[in-house]
Amino acid sequence: MNTVYLLLGANIGNPMKQLKDAIIEIESRIGKITLTSKVYESEAWGVEDQPIFLNQVIAVETELSAQRVLQDILKIELVLGRIRGQRWGSRVIDIDILYYNNDIIHSEDLQVPHPYIQERNFTLIPLAEIAADYIHPIFKKTNKELLDESKDPLKVNISKNETLSNY
Repeated sequence: MNTVYLLLGANIGNPMKQLKDAIIEIESRIGKITLTSKVYESEAWGVEDQPIFLNQVIAVETELSAQRVLQDILKIELVLGRIRGQRWGSRVIDIDILYYNNDIIHSEDLQVPHPYIQERNFTLIPLAEIAADYIHPIFKKTNKELLDESKDPLKVNISKNETLSNY
């Protein structure tokens, strides 16, 4: 059995519903969700002039390969209405593979660990919530250490809306 950590994000439409719908699709297509962070509100990263994002990190047990997880994630995003446009722009749903076991994967369409984990508090805060002691296979530091060292100035707060952490 493999463990994959996924980052979910949305900032247009009904982001809380889209996160819930993504979780349902992930359980149906990829595997059993074993951990869920709280839902966090964060300022946009990269392209900053856009609505606040809702983000959540989940851990999933799966029998699928990393490549197959990626294929299924892309299908889920499509089913939920994602249209790929501007890089780091607004989106109905975004699902990123953060970690797949302790694997290091560098292929044309997949980079694991996700190359921006250490730069983004909207990833590190929920990731450290559910996997503080998980060691990044390249940097050899825990998620908590990466968060402590982060220079990301953008604000990330627990969402005041309903949470998905009791899934």
